[in-house]
Amino acid sequence: MIIREVRVTPVAFRDPPLLNAAGVHEPWALRTVVEVVTDEGLSGLGETYGDLGHLTKVRECAEALVGLDVHATHEMYARIGAIVGDVVSDLHGLTGAATKEKSVDRVFSTFEVACLDIRGKAAGVPVSDLLGGRVREAVPYSAYLFYKWAGHPGQEPDRFGEALDPAGVVAQAAMLIKEYGFTSIKLKGGVFPPEQEIEAILALREAFPGMPLRLDPNAAWSVETSIRVGRALDGVLQYLEDPTPEISGMAAVAGQVPMKLATNMCVVTQEHLPPAIEQRAIGVLLLDHHYWGGLVRSAQVAALCDTFGLELSMHSNSHLGISLAAMTHLAAATPNLTHACDTHTPWQDGQDVVAPGALRFEGGAVVAPTGPGLGVELDRDALAAMHEQYLTCGITARDDTTYMRRFEPAFSPGRPRW
Repeated sequence: MIIREVRVTPVAFRDPPLLNAAGVHEPWALRTVVEVVTDEGLSGLGETYGDLGHLTKVRECAEALVGLDVHATHEMYARIGAIVGDVVSDLHGLTGAATKEKSVDRVFSTFEVACLDIRGKAAGVPVSDLLGGRVREAVPYSAYLFYKWAGHPGQEPDRFGEALDPAGVVAQAAMLIKEYGFTSIKLKGGVFPPEQEIEAILALREAFPGMPLRLDPNAAWSVETSIRVGRALDGVLQYLEDPTPEISGMAAVAGQVPMKLATNMCVVTQEHLPPAIEQRAIGVLLLDHHYWGGLVRSAQVAALCDTFGLELSMHSNSHLGISLAAMTHLAAATPNLTHACDTHTPWQDGQDVVAPGALRFEGGAVVAPTGPGLGVELDRDALAAMHEQYLTCGITARDDTTYMRRFEPAFSPGRPRW
């Protein structure tokens, strides 16, 4: 099955004003949809970031892959590695340090997913079968809570409402749990002083007793503050995610707090695993196939984590249904991924480029698609509409910090902040 054409389509979709340590989400989120078409007429889908620098590399690499067999992923990786060159910037800074390896992996991953989609269709099996087969029929996801404004400044309030205090956070959780049936909760922190975020977590425990809780301040705290917060939330958190910067900082905290530490920031490529393991810096790794080099490489990392006793969850960024399908296939086929995964799907509020019906939440979990390949199909009308939005929205790269400074000129994303 030879690649004859690769179509690369940038898209934009509306995003609420979600606050985080780097600033606030802009009114439009960007993604890139990739379609790989073979000489046999089969096509496969991939989804990746939409920032212009990354999009440019994806387009350059797409041209270099024409003529390759969809099974030739080693050659595909080598060609992409030769093209990517310098590090691709990560402006919003919430997925860890940029490295050459990570830059290659994040470009490669979208093509790998599309080729797995094709290979699954050709064999008549779901992608999860290509990864070893499902070990769970449905993949649990968490209610992913954010502090947020009522709406983007100058626009009408959105349906999610304001969440700037514990009561607002609890109301947001109640809405998402009612709509999706989530059975665990994660709060994006690093927005307010730690004492306020401790109050929000305690309010969630009171409102949803027994439900697993997580807090992720995106490395906004010092080692000392991280230890203080960790001890204050003893017996409350399932895990504390990226409280402080760097492997060394996480290691200094890990031995002083009662809960496991998780990361998607200080361990983002395989070269980070040995020092993190040696220093006992983390207990939970959040996989993300978008920057770990696709589904197969993520499965390899999962096996390595199992060897060293690291638990697994899954990281999420603003994404659409192609990514949700890929994430679900990976989690369904990974035995030691036992924590509920993150997802931004509720914040997309029904906007998608995949035809409805293939992906559904039941009791907070997404049923793993059983159709061939990823099990999803493009909604071409939606793709065209979102591409037009990309052309007219005026945003070419995600920049939470600059957008926040339009309204709070003194805002600084420096770490640690507290």
